[in-house]
Parts: sequence; C-alpha cells; structure tokens
Amino acid sequence: MKSFFITFRSITYAQRCERVFTAAGIRCHMRRAPRWMEERGCGYGVEAKLGELNEGLQILRKEEIPFRKSYLLYPDGVVEELRYDLS
Repeated sequence: MKSFFITFRSITYAQRCERVFTAAGIRCHMRRAPRWMEERGCGYGVEAKLGELNEGLQILRKEEIPFRKSYLLYPDGVVEELRYDLS
C-alpha cells in the first residue's frame, strides 16, 4: 500500500500534525525521518495512507502548520518527493 510522509522543521510541528490528523479521522503516526531526508529539519515526520494526502494538506493549510517536504512511499521501498503548488 502506498503512503505519504511529510517532514517538519521541528518535532513540535510534527506532533501538532499528528494531533490534527487524528482529530480529523486520518490514521497516521509520527516517526523519525531517514537521515537523508533531514536536511535542515528536525528529523521527524508524519506518515499516513496516500488516499488521505489531499485532506491532510488542506488541514495543514487551515491549521497553519508549516512543513518542509512530502514524499510518496512505495511498498517496495522506493521514495519519490512530491511537488505541488499550495497557493
């Protein structure tokens, strides 16, 4: 099953994301990011099912929770950075 992973600049933002996602019914979990994803971030992120991505991004915008980057995670271990316009 595909999932997405969003990285944050602080553990506090990752914790806030996990709380608001859970409150909205998005099943997710906060976890440590691989070292290569950390680049100027805190090294934590939130992972959830790919089908929840659009709702998750809308929630982050509404709650004004800034994030660094987001990634698509494939079951075979391939990782793809997602790029989109949030304006």
